[in-house]
Amino acid sequence: MPGQIHEVTNQVPELYGNNLFLDDTILQAGVKRLHGQWHAGQLARYGAELGSKETWQLAELANRHQPELNTFDRLGNRIDVVDFHPAWHALLGLLRREGLHALPWIKPQSGSHVARAAGYFLHAQVEAGSLCPTTMTFASIPVLQQEPALFAALQAKLLSCEHDSRDLPLDHKNSILIGMGMTEKQGGSDVRSNTTAATPLAGGSGRGAGYLLTGHKWFFSAPMCDAHMMLARTEMGLSCFFVPRWRPDGSKNPVQIQRLKNKLGNRSNSSSEVEFRNAFGIMVGDEGRGIPTIIEMANHTRLDCVIGAAGLMRQALVQALHHARHRSAFGRLLAEQPLMQNVLSDLALESEAATLLMLQLASAFEQADDPLQRAWRRIVTPAAKFWICKRALEFTGECMEVWGGNGYVEAAPMARFYREAPVNSIWEGSGNVMCLDVLRAIEREPAGFGLLLEQLAEVAHDHPGLRSMLDDLLKDLATPPEQREMLGRRFVQRLVLTVQGALMLQHAPAAIAEAFIASRSEAMGGRVYGTLAAVHLQQQILQRTWAQ
Repeated sequence: MPGQIHEVTNQVPELYGNNLFLDDTILQAGVKRLHGQWHAGQLARYGAELGSKETWQLAELANRHQPELNTFDRLGNRIDVVDFHPAWHALLGLLRREGLHALPWIKPQSGSHVARAAGYFLHAQVEAGSLCPTTMTFASIPVLQQEPALFAALQAKLLSCEHDSRDLPLDHKNSILIGMGMTEKQGGSDVRSNTTAATPLAGGSGRGAGYLLTGHKWFFSAPMCDAHMMLARTEMGLSCFFVPRWRPDGSKNPVQIQRLKNKLGNRSNSSSEVEFRNAFGIMVGDEGRGIPTIIEMANHTRLDCVIGAAGLMRQALVQALHHARHRSAFGRLLAEQPLMQNVLSDLALESEAATLLMLQLASAFEQADDPLQRAWRRIVTPAAKFWICKRALEFTGECMEVWGGNGYVEAAPMARFYREAPVNSIWEGSGNVMCLDVLRAIEREPAGFGLLLEQLAEVAHDHPGLRSMLDDLLKDLATPPEQREMLGRRFVQRLVLTVQGALMLQHAPAAIAEAFIASRSEAMGGRVYGTLAAVHLQQQILQRTWAQ
């Protein structure tokens, strides 16, 4: 062009056209090992679609054009409608088509939870906001199944693989999405302080009966979902309710959206503040047992927080590797420089351990009657949510640093990844809440925890490093009860690292597993990436991670 004063060189090309599943040997091996191989062909097809330029553009558009609240129509009628860019609905259409909202119930066979987790992990690498209503719909199914009459009316619409964006009564929808409304202004994670009141309608009370709800929710996730699961207070205490957007008579349920949250990240998805003005709801579960009823839903959402954070880490790593293999500084490629290799290798170990853990947890959700797998679900899931989501924050920041200033601008995906990372730590209970839940679960299920420790001891038997980590964990466990809460984070961190070390020993090459355990148990290593002592393994680690 006339007036051009320089040639553009040493800039990294956009990463399009790769297959997110076929490029990930660790994910592929885990899916096969944990009985999800029957879904591998579909995952490969979806991995290619997610890696396409077109899908990345959908993600960018959905986050640039954020949801908009329309409280009234032009005539002054109250409508409480949130409008989305078409890219948002296109992304939800992909998720729905892949069955990521309900795959274990659509295809109930061995490995179905693992297959679904792998698909969710892939989608999380491209766009995370659209996963929120998908997760809540997925998590609602085990709870709604406890109410046979209600579930019978909803089952076909819950399991449908079609996305129906229309704002209509349930009877007129081809498919539905379910959201959640848990926290109130005064309580946050302390849902026992909720004040929203539920009054029974004429004709009965208790589970399956209709109620009128009055109150508010401070975080009402995805307000355009067709119904929400939430807590409200009856005379017998907090109970769980299914609250649709439309009443059974076809009129709009008075769930009034006060405003949308202006969030740091997760911008494609809408979160809101709402008020209930005699809104209709159906009680799910026993009256006064709302928290135990909805905790089943929370356990599934916690798993998805782990999967989503691990997916975010994986894509941030891939983007960092891609950048380092194309960008030169001081006379050679970044990927050829020893200190950068150490950083990237350390990140690769972290990502692999996170991937192994999320797949193992997904597999545990399939084995409802196995006491050991119940311990994985009940004890390791909140521990993993605490640790993996925490690590994702540092991890995405480190990957952004690999990009330098180019990673700090919104034109590239790294800034979006970094803004996205905190939400999984905060959603459904932040770090302290998860650690306290781990301690409670151990106290309530000591036999299951004993089985978990036996499993870890068996793996650690011939490995001094892992055995030392397990010994330190047991010492923390022997802390007097009055001191245990204060040490909750220390204990949970050790638990997760011991579990990850065991998984690495079982499923990674021995030298790579050894490098992970040594670096995570070494006090001088701290939490800074790039402190690996096993420098001779860096090329092997990076080639295993992403051989592009």
